[in-house]
Amino acid sequence: MKISCYTGGMVQTNGYLVETPEGNFVIDAPEAISDWILSKGVRVDEVLLTHQHYDHVQGAAKLQALGAKISAFAHHSTDLTLETAARNWGMPIVVHKYGVDERIDPAAPIVICGQPIRVAHVPGHSPDSITFYFKDEGVVFAGDTLFAGSVGRTDLPGGSTETLISGIQEHLLTLPPETRVLSGHGPETTIGQEARTNPFVR
Repeated sequence: MKISCYTGGMVQTNGYLVETPEGNFVIDAPEAISDWILSKGVRVDEVLLTHQHYDHVQGAAKLQALGAKISAFAHHSTDLTLETAARNWGMPIVVHKYGVDERIDPAAPIVICGQPIRVAHVPGHSPDSITFYFKDEGVVFAGDTLFAGSVGRTDLPGGSTETLISGIQEHLLTLPPETRVLSGHGPETTIGQEARTNPFVR
């Protein structure tokens, strides 16, 4: 499994291209990620969304137009993308509409391009936030739940600090300490590093 990171959009959001012998998929779709993928000459079969805040989905419609199937915890809504709230804030956020082809049930086994994935629902940053753990590869895609030295903000619609910290402790800090953490913003870290030093979850 080969993982490449793309960072784009106005808040520098990470999207990840995962290439496997059985197909390729993307985790999160920041603005212009499709151009980056096309420049690599890679076909994308699936898009997995950790959550649907605008900065993670502004590239979703173009990837879907290129033939990728989109999977997420919930169906598309302008509440989840924050477009509804942004209008009240006076922010000109535009998300080209996409459809969620398949809803992800964290209680059900999921295999994408031959890769078994353990999904956890970890709300608190966003009501629909989920993480993707690849046990065989020792990596978890954490979205905006856990960052290097920080956690996702909880002052947005549907946010809850208590719910987020509880979910991180239950679903992420229980993973092996050597597990790589690939987040929606910022650099890579590990579960062990965050358990030892992250002031929000220690």
